[in-house]
Amino acid sequence: MSSSAASGHHPIAEVAPLSLCAREPHVPADRLVAEMVPPPRFEAARFDTYIPDPNQPSQTEAVCVLSGFAAGLGGAHASGAGKRRWFQKKAAAPAGPRGIYLDGGYGVGKTHLLASLWHATPAAPEQKAFGTFVELTNLVGALGFQQTVRTLGGHRLLCIDEFELDDPGDTVLVSSLLSKLVGEGVALAATSNTLPGKLGEGRFAATDFMREIQGLSSHFKALRIDGEDYRHRGLPEAPAPYSEEQVTKAAYATDRASLDDFPHLLEHLSKVHPSRYGALTDDLGAVCLTDVTPVPDQSTALRLVVLADRLYDREVPVLASGVPFDRLFSEDMLNGGYRKKYFRAISRLTALARDAKGLVDA
Repeated sequence: MSSSAASGHHPIAEVAPLSLCAREPHVPADRLVAEMVPPPRFEAARFDTYIPDPNQPSQTEAVCVLSGFAAGLGGAHASGAGKRRWFQKKAAAPAGPRGIYLDGGYGVGKTHLLASLWHATPAAPEQKAFGTFVELTNLVGALGFQQTVRTLGGHRLLCIDEFELDDPGDTVLVSSLLSKLVGEGVALAATSNTLPGKLGEGRFAATDFMREIQGLSSHFKALRIDGEDYRHRGLPEAPAPYSEEQVTKAAYATDRASLDDFPHLLEHLSKVHPSRYGALTDDLGAVCLTDVTPVPDQSTALRLVVLADRLYDREVPVLASGVPFDRLFSEDMLNGGYRKKYFRAISRLTALARDAKGLVDA
């Protein structure tokens, strides 16, 4: 077999590229629960594969603290081993913090550490859950609040990546959910990002987090992780967009690649619930986009953020023509209340654009 065939890149494709716009996935609620595990990008993440920056001692400290936290979650479920019999009195939840909050900026490895915690916790996979804040709110929407409590209440650990503080309603919903789960003895771990406009101002994100979750804050210990975005450590600048002809040619020459016009894709995303964006990207080898233009409004921009997260989780390269990814969002958006999400999307799409360079013939 030739090296090009082995890599999935062929001179001439036997079939036309896939299209995201042609996909209308249906995702049953039980799949949402079953998929609450670290994404493929972090499937192999472990504490010993995290490489701390020698100039940032807080990164080494984080590994030590989280390793100890994981070890402390061994044994029976905190509120009793398995299901209690009807005549048994519910055991009290342990005193002191039952959660860890990882406080830090973009690309310092918080998700890697969170996934490592999930893997290191001595419990069966079905007793641990890992998902983003958005995925957790989608789960509540699919199952209902009480059923979500019953479903996750028997877990030993719940990891929440990218905890979001910019939607008061969702913040109250998740805070209420976590309070119920803490009462059931579930240990918690969460990450979020320091807002770009507040970088360098110490523990802003941690202070914000503790304030917004109010009564739940006593259950969390904040763990600061300093450092620069690893996606830009010693790496070249993001590649400039390619021509439409180059993108189209690469789509036809790459196994399981999709090819879509960017404005049409944005329109299609408005018809698909964000909880289905993961299924929308199932089995893709690459995403090829033509005519990338700045997003027209905030609702569209927020949907694009979710898609970017799902593509990044699944390590799907993104090849595009049009404007560079750092021009997707207007200055008003980047300076507004959702700027954290937009900066994250730019960072992740830039990383995926670098991954896509090999799809274009030199």
